[in-house]
Amino acid sequence: MTSTTGGTTRRRRHEAMVSWRLRIVLCVCLAVVAVLGLRLFQVQGLDPSGQAQAAVSERLRSQSVPAERGDILDADGDVLATNVQRYDLAVDQTLVDDYRVRDEATGLVTTKSVDEAVGQLAEILDADVETLRERMTGDERYSVVARSVTPEQRRRAMDLGIPGLNAEQVAQRTYPSGSVAGSILGYVGSDGEPLDGLELSQEEVLSGEDGERVFEVGADGVRIPTATLEEIPAVDGSDVQLTVDQDLQWFAQEAIAQKTHQYDAEWGNVTVMDVETGEILAMADSQTVDPSNPGATDELFRRPLALTQDFEPGSTGKAITFAAALEEGVVSPTDSYTVPHEKEFDGQVIHDSMNHSTYDMTAAGIFARSYNTGTVMIGNQMSEQTRYDWMREVGLGGELDVGMPTSATSLLRSPEEWDSRQPFTTQFGQGYTSTVLHNLNQFQTIANDGVHVPPRLISETIGPDGEEQPYDAGESERVFSSETSQEMLKLMEGVVDHGTGGGAEVAGYRVGGKSGTGQAAGEAGGFDGLTTSFVGVAPLDDPQYLVSVTVHRPQGDWKDWTVTDTFHDVMAQVLSTRNVAPTGEESESYDAFVGEEQDRPW
Repeated sequence: MTSTTGGTTRRRRHEAMVSWRLRIVLCVCLAVVAVLGLRLFQVQGLDPSGQAQAAVSERLRSQSVPAERGDILDADGDVLATNVQRYDLAVDQTLVDDYRVRDEATGLVTTKSVDEAVGQLAEILDADVETLRERMTGDERYSVVARSVTPEQRRRAMDLGIPGLNAEQVAQRTYPSGSVAGSILGYVGSDGEPLDGLELSQEEVLSGEDGERVFEVGADGVRIPTATLEEIPAVDGSDVQLTVDQDLQWFAQEAIAQKTHQYDAEWGNVTVMDVETGEILAMADSQTVDPSNPGATDELFRRPLALTQDFEPGSTGKAITFAAALEEGVVSPTDSYTVPHEKEFDGQVIHDSMNHSTYDMTAAGIFARSYNTGTVMIGNQMSEQTRYDWMREVGLGGELDVGMPTSATSLLRSPEEWDSRQPFTTQFGQGYTSTVLHNLNQFQTIANDGVHVPPRLISETIGPDGEEQPYDAGESERVFSSETSQEMLKLMEGVVDHGTGGGAEVAGYRVGGKSGTGQAAGEAGGFDGLTTSFVGVAPLDDPQYLVSVTVHRPQGDWKDWTVTDTFHDVMAQVLSTRNVAPTGEESESYDAFVGEEQDRPW
């Protein structure tokens, strides 16, 4: 009896405990269901759009839409720099795995291994298999597989269907004319960033604004074709049209390369300018960088020498002295002077480059034969400040900006800083520096009826919609009177007729100019070389074109040097290709000597 009662009690206790545990489990389950229900209510009832958006956001990918970089064009609209379509291949390494492909011919589905896919891709890209495998496998979410592949390579690569492989459009800069105007154009790096030249200085105009493309991808990283696509379109860059004629540029490059080689010189330059507009038609150096391979060219020649190299101009600097004297009314072309080979001025001895007899000469003859002593006689009729002010009027001592990263710089101290010789040497192109562009700048003013027009290298910009925007190079300004300009042209004609500019003649045209030879400063101080040059204009009865030829540090005897033959070749090419008809007009140059006898020894 007792045993039976005890068993029944234990059973009841056990049943009660099981019942209690069931109640606890049931309560827990009800609590979980309640929490899930509340969460489901929140997701579906209170915030369905937010949760959906979060899910979509996890699948969204953003891709930059690069703007098309503008072209650089020559004066005729021919392309000097442009883009070609290329692609960068990149991969999400975490998605790269064996994958299934369908044979279009048989309809059979097979599995393609990673090794097999990499091998096929290496064949398409002509790349090393092991290098590609390293780039495609691993834990990186973004790995560049290959850069700048062609559209055909991109198509074949994407047709492989490799999971995680994407193609990103990029622009590759090309230069169809090679090294023609290379130092003007500049170049870009492998990443497309501009490094020099107009590519750098006009970056804001050329680059445009990138857009953005947003799209959804599936779990395999591949874009969902039917999913929403949002795109902010790119704004393409504008084209930059130059004043440079690429055919003339090429001709000038060949001409100055030949002349520089002839004299084994350090460098040479030919620059051509339109007198009336200030447009630079050619700016050619003896060596020119190929923008597609700038590292192959010495750094000196990666920028235009007409801007970067300043030097003592020598006797081309006499033009401003004579123009100022004419404008100030202290001299006329036929005024006579007794000109010795050597003369002392305020304790400073000035002499000419070669010994000559003492001559009774006209002012025009002093200019034609380029005598220093006679030039100082004329220049001394003006104050130092007056001469300095006129030099500044034609741009000496300042910067000239033509839209390049580098401005042309001339060094000219004020009279208060001149030493005892500079009041005299500055009258004949020594004691200060100029660049090729500065030399042309002052001759443009003289030849253009006395009106200065800022030099121009850029003609206009052309927007992606075709809208043309003229480039603002600055305002024109009258510097000399028309009378001074006309007289200076006659003095320059005398240089070619019976002065230092023999060989510059162009048959059928009146030609004028000025030669110069200046000392070249050495790196260790002092002077250890020379720079020889000639600047000329034609036709004088209607001045249209200026040509400057400069050769730095030619070797040999300076008395044997001549650059007027190069001037002749380039000027003849300009007049011919620009369809300037010969005038056949007679020379208006003045006599060089007082009296009847004009044929006198140098």
